[in-house]
Amino acid sequence: MRALVTGGAGFIGSNLVDALVARGDEVTVVDDLSTGRRENLTAALDAGARLLESDVRDRDAMGDVFEQAQPEVVFHLAAQIDVRKSVADPAHDARVNVEGTITVLSASRPAGVRRFVNTSTGGAIYGEGRIVPAPEDHPVAPEAPYGQSKYAAEGYCDLFTRLHGLSTVSLRYGNVYGPRQDPLGEAGVIAIFCGRLRAGERPIVFGDGLQVRDYVYVDDVVASNLLAAEADVTGQLNIGTGVETTVLDLVEALAPHASASFEPNQQPERPGEVRRIALDASRARAELGWEARVGLAEGIERTLASVE
Repeated sequence: MRALVTGGAGFIGSNLVDALVARGDEVTVVDDLSTGRRENLTAALDAGARLLESDVRDRDAMGDVFEQAQPEVVFHLAAQIDVRKSVADPAHDARVNVEGTITVLSASRPAGVRRFVNTSTGGAIYGEGRIVPAPEDHPVAPEAPYGQSKYAAEGYCDLFTRLHGLSTVSLRYGNVYGPRQDPLGEAGVIAIFCGRLRAGERPIVFGDGLQVRDYVYVDDVVASNLLAAEADVTGQLNIGTGVETTVLDLVEALAPHASASFEPNQQPERPGEVRRIALDASRARAELGWEARVGLAEGIERTLASVE
């Protein structure tokens, strides 16, 4: 299969690229390397994948990329993912997440793409969980521009399906974690905690630490993309475990691996933070035959082993 992966030098994207290359697909990666890292693709590039440095907002550049790659399937992961940056500059967030998605969708049509797999978000779109675990028809109430922009991008995928017959699906992830997630970044509390543990530092916990999230391991997310590429289902699918895990649960799971005290360093609560959300993945199970296979304890051990 000829696959194009936007944002393929990032955390989730590079893990997906590795899986595609491993099964023998012809893979083209599009990434402007603003947050993605070329070193995430070292093995894939050595095995024949191709990296094109380009911005998904650039219509002419995307036309050239698609003409070169002639992809059958597009995995669209390129995005602005920093919630705080989305609040500080919502227009930039929308340009990347909405305009960028429209540009890639538009380039997909003349290239004859048969399937468009869009990366979206569960918790950031649903906001505070009114039904937990949240189904796909949960009320939409983003707490930040990031969630609003991802919801708009989903809408354009649906529009291109109705208007142009392009087969699209949007995967709404829970809190994805695993190897290659930036332990110095804003997103990914497990990666941040693993980085602090390796540095002999205590974890910083905002508020009471009882905020609930749904943590899903990156290999399971990759598997959902591969299944979605071959399915016919359109619309939105939650990709999560349905398991509610607090921040203090994460501290407790990591503490046995620490060589020094791993007692939480508690800081004031951050305003606007969602208290409780987890995802109901029943539709993904029914439509894709997908379910999360890596439990939290195993996933944390794998992630910790990858952090130097």
